[in-house]
Amino acid sequence: MYKYFLRPLLFSLSAERAHHVALRSLNALLSIPGALAITRSLYKRQDPIELMGLRFPNRVGLAAGFDKNAQYYRQLGALGFGFVEIGTVTPKAQPGNPQPRLFRLPADQGLINRMGFNNDGLDAVVNRLKNRSNDLIVGGNIGKNKVTPNDKAVDDYLKGVDALHPYVDYFAVNVSSPNTPGLRELQEKEPLMRLLRAVRDRVIACENPRPILLKIAPDMGDGQLDDIVDIVVELKLDGVIATNTTISREGLKTPNVNDIGMGGLSGAPVRNKSTDVVRYLAKRAEKRFVIIASGGVFTPEDAIQKIEAGANLVQVYTGFIYEGPGMVKKIVEQMARL
Repeated sequence: MYKYFLRPLLFSLSAERAHHVALRSLNALLSIPGALAITRSLYKRQDPIELMGLRFPNRVGLAAGFDKNAQYYRQLGALGFGFVEIGTVTPKAQPGNPQPRLFRLPADQGLINRMGFNNDGLDAVVNRLKNRSNDLIVGGNIGKNKVTPNDKAVDDYLKGVDALHPYVDYFAVNVSSPNTPGLRELQEKEPLMRLLRAVRDRVIACENPRPILLKIAPDMGDGQLDDIVDIVVELKLDGVIATNTTISREGLKTPNVNDIGMGGLSGAPVRNKSTDVVRYLAKRAEKRFVIIASGGVFTPEDAIQKIEAGANLVQVYTGFIYEGPGMVKKIVEQMARL
């Protein structure tokens, strides 16, 4: 029903408007008495795994960016996700980049976004997380405000830790979005070491310290990936999320794609690049930290490929938009059989 009825309707709207319409409709539907329980029974499948001191109901999660402001994580969890990552959240609310800033590439099964960390800020997000139940693992993806210079970036990430630590199950440190000017410079070895050491020390000082993962770009060379492994191992962080969106436009079928302008490309075009990064990290990491694979997961076969490359968990975003809510159940059931 999704591909033949709902998706054409949503794709008749602009990409960003369709996103909001879909989430508001889901919220309205699941507000009907009994609808949440019925939806869970239809979509949720168990294939539990314990990692980082957490028990994941299954290996399939929703990547950051879909529920930036922690408004719909309960409803999205009912569609079968083993975990939902909210954010990216910055200390202060910010509008993000001017619209239009989200573009579908149907010929490539991809998206280009230049959202720019649009979000309601820490205070609003914390208020929405305060009364959450413990039946869903929620990750907190944290970043810096656009106006914060890189030499002050640590302060923004620490504010994220301080505010969200009581309410999320793990942290994802995002230094890899291409849509905040200068952010990817924080992936260089020295600034990244300073940032992650400060985040680690702040988390360790908290009661019941949460796991910390680093989200990286797919456009890094082998030397940069070696640095990532060295830093994560030296600081005893819990894992890496591989990967964010790519700035590459190589091999796309969509005509005049360069007319869209700047932004990160996700979906099927980043599938192989993400898997290559996962495979490289897994070989170098030798199971010393967790790897969450994100990028181009549409089918059970895509997810299994990531796991076989060395990932422990997978996240979806663009595939969810193209394939619809039934994809999560299909992936979990197929991986459970294997």
